[in-house]
Amino acid sequence: MNFALILFTLVVITGIAWIADKLYFAPQRKAAGIDRMPLWLEYSASFFPVIVAVFVLRSFLIEPFKIPSGSMIPTLHIGDFIVVNKYTYGIRLPVINKKVLDVGTPKRGDVVVFRYPKDESVDYIKRVIAIPGDEIVYQDKKVVINGKPLLYAGGTPYLDPESMRYANFYKESFPTDLGGNQHEILNDPDRSTIYQPERFPGAEFCQYIGTSMSCKVPPGHYFVMGDNRDNSLDSRFWGFVPDQNLVGRAFFIWLNMGSLGRIGSFQ
Repeated sequence: MNFALILFTLVVITGIAWIADKLYFAPQRKAAGIDRMPLWLEYSASFFPVIVAVFVLRSFLIEPFKIPSGSMIPTLHIGDFIVVNKYTYGIRLPVINKKVLDVGTPKRGDVVVFRYPKDESVDYIKRVIAIPGDEIVYQDKKVVINGKPLLYAGGTPYLDPESMRYANFYKESFPTDLGGNQHEILNDPDRSTIYQPERFPGAEFCQYIGTSMSCKVPPGHYFVMGDNRDNSLDSRFWGFVPDQNLVGRAFFIWLNMGSLGRIGSFQ
């Protein structure tokens, strides 16, 4: 369901009713000594300011999402309701998703919501690992960016609540000259992936050898991965995220009905 299109349609319909009331129906009622609007006009015109406010807020400022899968565990859990900053990566026209003002670009380590390149009606959430021009290698469950390995600390057992398997819990950090972002990930030592990726735009920039892969991120694209590394379908399998598919940066959990203690910001 294209909620942005539905909201835009409601803005147009209620806006026409609101303008018609101000310019035509209200003067007619005043001349006839009638105080009350017709019921159909009251419900349409009176909701116009509210719908406009929701439309502007959701289209240009923030938008709520619900986490549907465990691909971002341990950072985000199934059932987390999150808030996404819509203007961090530029102001985009709603419905057609065209960028009209360039404000900023994703940084390594940002958690982003984007329209899935293979089906743009579906929203995905992953972490940006490599930005345009980066060379990324993923081998032995570790990431190397531009020849510089990311840093890992920990390795304690962690029960993945979705798969009900134990994985190793690590803190993964980008070196300072790559942004310095630190976040939490899971690696399952008992699972190895033999990469058989689908063909995707930009596949010529990638190489796959057994359980390792490497890519050069093309201009205007990003390489993303889930924090639950062995339970995530991401850029390793279906390719890069184009800039025009970005929705915004996720930064806050505002509700989880099963665990109110999860409310708060995250990295």
